[in-house]
Amino acid sequence: MSSDESNATEPVDATHDDAGHAEQGEEVAEQDVADDVEAAEEPAAEPDPNIVPVTLNGREIEAHKGELVIAAAERHDAYIPHFCYHPRMKSVGMCRQCLVEVDTGRGMQLQPSCMITVSPEMKIETESPTAKRAQEGMIELLLANHPLDCPVCDKGGECPLQDQAYSHGPGESRYVEEKRHFEKPIPISDLVLLDRERCILCDRCTRFADEVAGDKLIHFTQRGNQTQVMTFPDEPFASYFSGNTVQICPVGALTAEPYRFKARPWDLTAEESTCTTCSVGCRVVVQSSRDEILRYQGVDSDPVNHGWLCDRGRFDFEAVNSDLRLTDPLVKTEAGLTPTSWNAALNGAARLITDALAAGGPDSIGLLGGARGTNEDAFAWAQLADALGITYRDAQLGDGLPASILGLNRATIDEAASASTIVLLGPDIKEELPVLYLRLRDAAVEGNSTIVEISSVDTGLTRYAKHSLRHQPGLQADTVQRNSELLTGDDVVVVVGRGNLAESPDETMAALAAVLDANPNAKVLPALRRGNVVGALSVGMAPADDDHDGLATLRAAADGKLELLILLGADPLNDCPDTGLARRALAGARRVISIDTHRSESTQLADVVLAAAAYGEKSGTTTNIEGRVTVLADKVTTTGTARPDWMMAAELALMLDVDGDLVNVSSVDDVTAAIAAEVPAFADVTPAALVAERNGVLAGVVAGTLSDAVSAAGQRNSYDHRLVVGRKLYDRAIGTAMSHSIAKLAPGAAIHLHPLDIDALGASVGDDLQLIGAQATAILPVAANHAVPRGIAWAPFNQDGSVIETLIDATASVTDVKIEVI
Repeated sequence: MSSDESNATEPVDATHDDAGHAEQGEEVAEQDVADDVEAAEEPAAEPDPNIVPVTLNGREIEAHKGELVIAAAERHDAYIPHFCYHPRMKSVGMCRQCLVEVDTGRGMQLQPSCMITVSPEMKIETESPTAKRAQEGMIELLLANHPLDCPVCDKGGECPLQDQAYSHGPGESRYVEEKRHFEKPIPISDLVLLDRERCILCDRCTRFADEVAGDKLIHFTQRGNQTQVMTFPDEPFASYFSGNTVQICPVGALTAEPYRFKARPWDLTAEESTCTTCSVGCRVVVQSSRDEILRYQGVDSDPVNHGWLCDRGRFDFEAVNSDLRLTDPLVKTEAGLTPTSWNAALNGAARLITDALAAGGPDSIGLLGGARGTNEDAFAWAQLADALGITYRDAQLGDGLPASILGLNRATIDEAASASTIVLLGPDIKEELPVLYLRLRDAAVEGNSTIVEISSVDTGLTRYAKHSLRHQPGLQADTVQRNSELLTGDDVVVVVGRGNLAESPDETMAALAAVLDANPNAKVLPALRRGNVVGALSVGMAPADDDHDGLATLRAAADGKLELLILLGADPLNDCPDTGLARRALAGARRVISIDTHRSESTQLADVVLAAAAYGEKSGTTTNIEGRVTVLADKVTTTGTARPDWMMAAELALMLDVDGDLVNVSSVDDVTAAIAAEVPAFADVTPAALVAERNGVLAGVVAGTLSDAVSAAGQRNSYDHRLVVGRKLYDRAIGTAMSHSIAKLAPGAAIHLHPLDIDALGASVGDDLQLIGAQATAILPVAANHAVPRGIAWAPFNQDGSVIETLIDATASVTDVKIEVI
């Protein structure tokens, strides 16, 4: 609009005269002077003391105080070649590939950019002729002995040395001497192979093992030209985190046996997803070729896993490709479980539900599971249960803690890893939630956190705990009360979970109540193990009360009160600590429907088996222990005719002619949107928000109160041992058992006693001992274990050859056993 047009459209005030305009002008002038005076009196904004001005390749940039030159340069799109530098580990300046010119006021000098921090007015040249010559020289030196393995090396196509030889190398080498030769490859563990002649001695793998994992099992050996990475004699690289060294190795020196010679990077397609092996929710990249999953790689999610994965989560992709996958639904016939069509299977399942409702009403049906699937799977089945009036439901099978723990003042993983005091009240985090172990270990070693550990036996974090308090099973609440002065402070996080499956969860809840009595402001991070147990409980698979939880459901089935038991990815015969109860439940339930990815002991007893899509075959969302909701990738085609669990629930809802939103969903996004609309805590977890937030969306917390729990355990008598049953990372879980590379790593069944207790029994290591409990007797070989206090018998749960579960009574506060030599 022109100025004339603008003036023509302004309204005219007939009362304005020249005098009025003059007065108005004087007022404006006076106001301007007042504003100038006020502005002059205001102090100038203080510069940010954490910002450091530097010059990078001739342009002014802002770096952060204490920031390494290489990190500052990369933040401003100036790539500096490197091999030994890793942002999650301490710099060591081993490879010298990151040499750049730096002027701190005394002239330009070549400096390793990973070893020098920024300073005010620093000048940095990453592309000067001098810097380029230095970088070319380092590449030439590194290639002097590096073998020409690129055509066969697994790292080819994604190798930093290969890439930087092209981008920052001299183009040709002046070295013509014979290269070094070693035997290749050497298996340094069951999962990792070493080609020593490819190693460039960058120290990444050894630093990770020492600094991050705390498993100093590989190190440099020899000297000079013979320096090499190697394990200690007769000690394999038996770390739970060995796969991370393969991922961060900048050459092909370390390769993973499950992936070796399987594919090339250009053969792979990749999509980000979330690991559901446990409930930490590590971010991963799922890579496949020819519609088959071949590899998982860690993604650096700052609030969760920092790029690390445990070996179980990294290598259990083999279960998805297993020949033992359920490819089609099955129905029980005289010949056993027989493949059938989906139409017949779903009609059979609908008929079983209808018959159960007619015979005994909604209280004659029990629904167990949901923690192995997605939020959408659990929500859909919970909605179906609501529509049918089913009250017996639980995502846990007596192996966790009451769902009320999710309503407490919940901490995030970041908050736990930065808390001034971390109270460990639960399982061995290294065995059950391995990457959380890495975060908490880092908090104690590199941070300022104090760990207070309260447990019956030593755990992976014991050596990092400032206070490690031992207690007999059933007496942990008493231990908390006697040491309450250690739990005070303004920044306390309690990591709480089920530390002993041979002990009632009431004992843990009573101990947690004692902690919160000592410090009501403490936050709680629930250390529940199963992949999506928090999500399943949050979206509707939580029991209304203790009378309808997982154990109550199994007891109702065992007493013949259930017409139908529906197993949603659950295997009570292996998941429930009380095996006797689980057996009676599956025998007592008149009919059983099982939804699973593989055959299990429980599916073998089902009347109808519905083949479920596995991880990597379906999209949706999952929720980790802190309530962070992240997406899952639908990367490969489902095996056979398997279907997502939510789809089965939706189809059954149509067949059963029930009311509700479930009958209107046609895609997984519809179910995700329905969760956001129906579940208050997930109101912000919309499909759009999940796309926008790469690290996921934190769900809200529906405030609740701690369920009443009173310790009922007494002191142990002098001639019995009190039983502690815990989990190991590798066991008979489907994901492990069906992955041949890690299935062999399960330790097997044994009873672990203190060496002095073994001597007192007159036994020797390896002898079979008879354990006599209140409801069963078991025979197991004995192992000596200094981590087990005297008077306690520790055994791993769900191992091959294990019978320890037969001794556990889910109704008892603790389990005492008498031990005899056979």
